[in-house]
Amino acid sequence: MRILPILMAIIVAVILYFAIIDRETARKFLGLTDETASQDVSQATASDVVNVKPLIKVVAQHSSSQAIESAVVLRGQTEAARQVEVRSETSATVISPPLPSGTFVEAGQLLCKLDPGTRGALLAEAKSRLAEANSRLSEAKSRVPESRARVIEASARLDEANVNQNAAVKLSEDGFATDTRVKGADAAVAAAEAGVEAAKSGLSAATSGIQSAEAGIESAMAGIAAAEKELSRLEITAPFKGLLEAKTAELGSLLQPGSLCATIIQLDPIKLVAFVPETEVNRIEMGAPAGGRLAAGGDEIRGAVTFLGHAADPTTRTFRVEIEVPNPDLTIRDGQTAEILIGARGTSAHLLPQSALTLNNDGALGLRVIDAEGVVSFQTVQLLRDTVDGVWLTGLPEKLDVIVVGQEYVTAGVKVDPTFRELDQ
Repeated sequence: MRILPILMAIIVAVILYFAIIDRETARKFLGLTDETASQDVSQATASDVVNVKPLIKVVAQHSSSQAIESAVVLRGQTEAARQVEVRSETSATVISPPLPSGTFVEAGQLLCKLDPGTRGALLAEAKSRLAEANSRLSEAKSRVPESRARVIEASARLDEANVNQNAAVKLSEDGFATDTRVKGADAAVAAAEAGVEAAKSGLSAATSGIQSAEAGIESAMAGIAAAEKELSRLEITAPFKGLLEAKTAELGSLLQPGSLCATIIQLDPIKLVAFVPETEVNRIEMGAPAGGRLAAGGDEIRGAVTFLGHAADPTTRTFRVEIEVPNPDLTIRDGQTAEILIGARGTSAHLLPQSALTLNNDGALGLRVIDAEGVVSFQTVQLLRDTVDGVWLTGLPEKLDVIVVGQEYVTAGVKVDPTFRELDQ
């Protein structure tokens, strides 16, 4: 029988007894006191503190909103106030020398003169027809009194015939007149009635002659007007003052109705034209001050909004806006590219370093801010304007603490150890 396993079992049982049941006796046997135990506990606590992770340090900045003047920034181009293609209204040959391109013309100035041809003779013929129609009218009017006199005469004869007829009938009833006399009286009445109708027809014919003559006069006057209008079309003039974009029609060239004589553009005042997105259109008002910077040369120009479209372009969903700008020296040309700023109502915004901007997981542009406890949150922003001092941002509370350094290393909900810097740092 082996003694060693039994002894080992007895020794293990004794150790477990003192370690679990009679721990106090074991501590006294080993020489452990309460002070030694407290030191052990302190050492354990210190070890736990060492294992706690330190807070992430970031640099933050106090920011307060400021009221600033806002502007709608667009990109557009210059456009002539008016541009007209002056075209011929008749067929004829040009008999005037051409004006060179770039010539400044006044309103009503002659651009193209056309060969009159036989148009003068047509006008003279129309005037002779008018004179003839006037003579016919005079003749027709002179016939009216004569026709009226004949009507009166015929009416008197009819009255006389009626009296004779009545007398013949009464005498015949009393036996003092023959039937032949009565028949003769009846025939005289019928003849008188026919005379009255003939006289009235003559009067109607005279009246119709007046109307026909008056119609002839109207026709002759219309002919004169048409001939004079045709003659006026021989001189093509400028409808307003402006510049000739190209030289006028060449001497000797044949112009048909619709053929181009000249193209005139008006550059004073000139327009700045752009298209506003529907998200910005409500910020623009009629008469709002506006300005622009030309891409070529960088010249700055100023004006005011004179037109704002009410119907969106079906393709781009943008609205046309026009700004009228003085251009007395004609230095601004049609079709130049320009950066346009239109004044809008003031708004409240924060001026912050551009480097403070960041993106969240959804790709939204914004800032990482901290509250009084140092807990990080994300605030979306709207970029209003970019300047040399920073960016103006809207859509934020009136006051907030913004992380300007280290915002890329923290996320929403994380507690940080911020260090605040002054605005001028």
